[in-house]
Amino acid sequence: MLLVVLVLLLPSVSDACGDPPRFETMRLRGAPKPRYGPGERVQYDCRLGFKPIIPLRPRSAVCEDDNTWSALEEACTRKSCPNLGDPVNGQVYFVNGSVLFGSQAHFVCNQGFYLIGARILYCEISENNVNWNDDSPICEKILCSTPGDIKNGRFTVYKDEYQYNEIVIYMCDPSNGPDEYSLVGESTLICVDYDRWSSDPPECKVVKCDYPVVEHGMILSGFRRKFYYKAQVVFKCNQGFYLHGSSTIVCNANSVWEPKLPTCTKVPVAVPTEPSTTHASGPLPNTSTVPSSTGPVPLYPVYIARAQ
Repeated sequence: MLLVVLVLLLPSVSDACGDPPRFETMRLRGAPKPRYGPGERVQYDCRLGFKPIIPLRPRSAVCEDDNTWSALEEACTRKSCPNLGDPVNGQVYFVNGSVLFGSQAHFVCNQGFYLIGARILYCEISENNVNWNDDSPICEKILCSTPGDIKNGRFTVYKDEYQYNEIVIYMCDPSNGPDEYSLVGESTLICVDYDRWSSDPPECKVVKCDYPVVEHGMILSGFRRKFYYKAQVVFKCNQGFYLHGSSTIVCNANSVWEPKLPTCTKVPVAVPTEPSTTHASGPLPNTSTVPSSTGPVPLYPVYIARAQ
């Protein structure tokens, strides 16, 4: 009998509220209960990274007699990280235009300067507050060290360091031998980034291709006694021959013609045969006929290539 009375005194499922409402900026204070009866109140605290809205708003809800929770709105807002100023010779941009929790700060340097430090900072939780995840970067002036020396050559304006966009020009020394030096690579280098030039230094070396000879052909343009780096030659074939390959070749950095030399091949000579006297069942395409006592005789060319 006592057990029945206790059961009757307990609230039924129909006399209880469901789980307390959830919020983006607030969390339930303490552990949730499996059941809340009418009149019971729950309290909320601001989540990490958030603070109470001013003026203060209610942060508690009550289980009503109709088994629903009383109305409650978000009562917290995002905290702010310290404001960040532009670095010297640079700028900072905020992705969403604010320094609130979850924001990003992007740093860029002015032309001629490079960034030292993190390019992007994040406004994150730091203990019980929010702060940027790293120190602000700085912008330093771009300088390049002396570019490399080259064998058989030199460059203009030798210095210990060079400013951003400063240029050096390489050139080859006169050769003591029968063949001149060719500059292979970029002759002009530019300081484009911190201690980085626009390309590697060039080489000064003898580049000389063999005299190009094409049987049954001749040099149309580019004739000279010696063919050094980047020398260009254009060929044509003698009459009665046709060219196979590229008519233009260039002497590359390895003293090799590129593409390879063309060839001149003799044009086949067409020799007509005697007219055929075989009757055809009908006219052949692209043929002509001549009168004959036995009827029309089709004539079409047949070619036999003579032996080379």
